[in-house]
Amino acid sequence: MKQLATFGLLSLAVLATQAQSAPPSPMPTPPLATSRPKALVSPYGTRTDNYYWLNERDNPEVLGYLKDENAYFDQQMAPVKELEAKLFTEMKGRIKEQDESVPYRDHGYYYYTRYETGGEYPLYCRKAGSLQGAEEIMLNGNEMGQGHSYFAIGGYEVSDNNELLAFSTDTVSRRLYTLRFKNLKTGQLYPEKIVNVEGNAAWAADNQTVFYAKKDVTTLLPYQVYRHALGTDPAQDVLVYEEKDDTFGLHVSRSKSRQYLGIELSSAFSSEYRYLDAATPTGEFKILAPRTPDLLYEVQDANGKFYVFTNWEAPNFRVMTAPLASPGRDQWQEVIPPRADVFLEQMELFKDYLVLNERAEGIRQLRVINFKDQVGRVVDFPELAYTTFIGANPEFDTPLLRFTYTSFTTPASTYDYDMATHQLALRKEQPVLGGFDKQDYVTERQFVTARDGKRIPIAIVYKKGFHKNGQGPVLQYAYGSYGLSMDPTFSSARLSLLDRGFAYVLCNIRGGQELGRQWFEDGRMLRKMNSFTDFIDCSEYLIKEKYTSPAKLFALGGSAGGLLMGAVVNLRPDLYKGVIAAVPFVDVVTTMSDASIPLTTGEYEQWGNPADQPAYDYMLSYSPYDNVKPQAYPNMLVITGLHDSQVQYFEPAKWVAKLRATKIDHNLLVLHTDMEAGHGGASGRFKALHDVARQYAFLLLLLGQKAL
Repeated sequence: MKQLATFGLLSLAVLATQAQSAPPSPMPTPPLATSRPKALVSPYGTRTDNYYWLNERDNPEVLGYLKDENAYFDQQMAPVKELEAKLFTEMKGRIKEQDESVPYRDHGYYYYTRYETGGEYPLYCRKAGSLQGAEEIMLNGNEMGQGHSYFAIGGYEVSDNNELLAFSTDTVSRRLYTLRFKNLKTGQLYPEKIVNVEGNAAWAADNQTVFYAKKDVTTLLPYQVYRHALGTDPAQDVLVYEEKDDTFGLHVSRSKSRQYLGIELSSAFSSEYRYLDAATPTGEFKILAPRTPDLLYEVQDANGKFYVFTNWEAPNFRVMTAPLASPGRDQWQEVIPPRADVFLEQMELFKDYLVLNERAEGIRQLRVINFKDQVGRVVDFPELAYTTFIGANPEFDTPLLRFTYTSFTTPASTYDYDMATHQLALRKEQPVLGGFDKQDYVTERQFVTARDGKRIPIAIVYKKGFHKNGQGPVLQYAYGSYGLSMDPTFSSARLSLLDRGFAYVLCNIRGGQELGRQWFEDGRMLRKMNSFTDFIDCSEYLIKEKYTSPAKLFALGGSAGGLLMGAVVNLRPDLYKGVIAAVPFVDVVTTMSDASIPLTTGEYEQWGNPADQPAYDYMLSYSPYDNVKPQAYPNMLVITGLHDSQVQYFEPAKWVAKLRATKIDHNLLVLHTDMEAGHGGASGRFKALHDVARQYAFLLLLLGQKAL
């Protein structure tokens, strides 16, 4: 299914400015949560949590405390309220309000999204036959989102006959979607509503049968696959698969060739693919290769065989083939061998070509391989730090590869690459209004030597005129978890910081996969501390090389990057003027000890299971909440959402309460809870900018700027 709901944290990775006056003094009486000690008993020790009661989501006292914190936040931010409004207007002014994506062709139609002036949400459209055809609006996000404080479309899928649409929506922000169906010929909605689904669905070839994944409403894990006949009561849907291992999640799909329906089962370190001929939807799914510890694989089919993208005896992954009739692992044959210095991230199959998204020295690039001569060609780009990724390529028999390119200074750009002639055609560079000129900005790429000798890639961007004299403000960002790689991408909102004198620094610390699978392995489980010390080592490098000083260095991280922020301020609070921790995962031991909390069981392979003493002891050694101590902390803004489905609101709320009761400084500590949103913040392209403007204003407040 076309995935439309995106992880909102990238909007957090932008902030900056310059000034020299001291921050305002905080109010003498910030909110203080009542201390109600609760003993948390483990075979390996007992901890006392004074603020455990804040997890009572429906308790009026809890809601009152969160509202008091919001009021305190508003009071502290009052001096920059006008600046915040100016920042929002400035950022919004760079967006072309009436805009549309580059259409892509699929099964006789051209599909695209477009925005209308003033609209928060996109319209999902198509044209039959050619771009000169009449426009069909399949979904109007603005109309559908009316009356909802939060709204998101999870994805959509069109049936083989092009007449039926399956789509999902979320109006709460807990990623529990409702699946609906629409007749695209008549515009009528079918009556059935299937609640608590993953967000995507897969049509069978009969234009009547749909497969979807149900979520457990407590853990939020997708764990059941159902078969639904269009127009029937969902209560009669047939359960075709149930996953019993709560460390695995699942996803339903339809292959690019349209020949197969798939159930993709995966944990962090093991996967399994089950497939069914799409023409026989009532048949039984077959297992391609049974799940095995430390074996990851993904499957596509082309030219009468399966292509398997796998880490089998290849930590940096390789590509193999298997016959359709007997695709077991003993039949796999290598097509693309593994390389120690290149990490494979993704593959895309065409009739005559195989395309790989791969990383070399941390930079994501494209390699195109011609099946006829097996010659591979890397698509070259001139910038030092950039990223490129495969776009929408639903058609199989075509020489054109659609991909996106972006960097710190180049807005998202859609290209078509002719794999036969090697010609590159720019279809669209996202417009940036307000006089933006990429030549006004400078990008650098450096490697920082960590304390154990590892080389950490960092990318830096600033506006011309930034001086490396230790006086410039710097915003340092990293994530460093789950093997998720962070790349240099463009943000028009970030210009509001760069134009005010900030440099922005992206650090590829261990825990991501920028330098291969081992880079991830070295930043998880009993080696997680490497992520935190890598970030600190990058901070010290920026200070040593006079990009900034502790009086002008700011740090930002969200979700697992919020864990990073929490650990860093415990370890080296002296390095930072201010820190923004967005939806931070800070109560590691308590959360990982409670299997009923959403997503916990699937995280054991990332952090460890506290039922095992080595994991318990190690997590306890760095868990930000457990390691708050009487010391001076930087100025801090902590952000959460009441409906967060990934990091529950009470983690940051408890953390702030404990910090207030423990820290010995008078620096600013504020908590902002979005009472209507979840993990990704506000929905809508303009509503989300309010969140970013609020964060920028906090940084500028610390630097004494109120009107610039």
